[in-house]
Amino acid sequence: MASQDWFDKDFYAVLGVSKDVTEADLKKTYRKLARKYHPDSNPGDAAAEAKFKEISEAYSVLSDTDQRAEYDQIRAMGSGARFQAGSGGQGGAGGFEDVFSMFGQGRGGSRYQTAGDFDDIFSMFNQQGGGSFGSGRFGQTTGGYRGFGGPTKGADVTARTTVDFVTATKGETITLQGEDGKPFKVKIPAGVSDGQKVRLRGRGRPSPDGGEHGDIVVQVTVRPHPVFTRDGLNLRVTVPVTFTEATLGATIEVPTLGGDPVRLRVAPGTPSGRVLRVKGRGVTTSKGTGDLLAEVQVAVPAHLDDAAREALERFQQLEPKENPRAELMAKARA
Repeated sequence: MASQDWFDKDFYAVLGVSKDVTEADLKKTYRKLARKYHPDSNPGDAAAEAKFKEISEAYSVLSDTDQRAEYDQIRAMGSGARFQAGSGGQGGAGGFEDVFSMFGQGRGGSRYQTAGDFDDIFSMFNQQGGGSFGSGRFGQTTGGYRGFGGPTKGADVTARTTVDFVTATKGETITLQGEDGKPFKVKIPAGVSDGQKVRLRGRGRPSPDGGEHGDIVVQVTVRPHPVFTRDGLNLRVTVPVTFTEATLGATIEVPTLGGDPVRLRVAPGTPSGRVLRVKGRGVTTSKGTGDLLAEVQVAVPAHLDDAAREALERFQQLEPKENPRAELMAKARA
């Protein structure tokens, strides 16, 4: 939710994206950075852990349409559109950062963050005769702001949790500890993506004037799997094969997520990068079931004994005299 330090944090720069970045490119960039800096990939590296928290915070805000719009407005105020104290009569919003500071005291250090008492902030300015915020989008958000003409919705409370890859794929109900110290249950839906948010409606802060409660918003981080990756509802796995298996053909075993291996036929002459598809062995959600995509990678032996080397040298004399780079060179010259 909105925070005083949004004035000073450039979330676009943290992720290395432009301010008009699309949702798809934003997610792609975040996933790349998350894999690079995830604590599980950098054990004991405090700098990597700090960087991971920084990019997670940036993505949390920019991936939420409402929060991103609010962040852009607040950043605009901080970069020149901010009112100057005393310049606009009693309605001027000078000292806006001081107001954030006043209402933000005592909220640090918790893994939960609330929207703050924005209702009181904007009421204070409106009572001074400014009314500048009365028709803005602040009155339309769900994070504890007043919808003018009606009661205030209670503030949302945000929390974070990290689940393993299998849990994210198959779904599970987990227990978290609330800001009041009481446990609460969260159903992690099957197929949840890294960075996705799960909203528990009506479980947040109470309204100060009889409106509906806010929500609990849980952001989910998914630990990388050592073998599988997600591609929508599909699962991907890289499968090494020997040179002779790829050349002559073979039947190989391929692992599945949480199940028995499957046997796949590698056709003679299969190159590296070819994808073999196993129907129905991907992620199952209410939207459907994906497939398992096994990408073949031809493994080159690092060590050869004398007999194997002699056999390869004899093969070299017999293999077709085709230059596999001829097409590449022709395209480069075009």
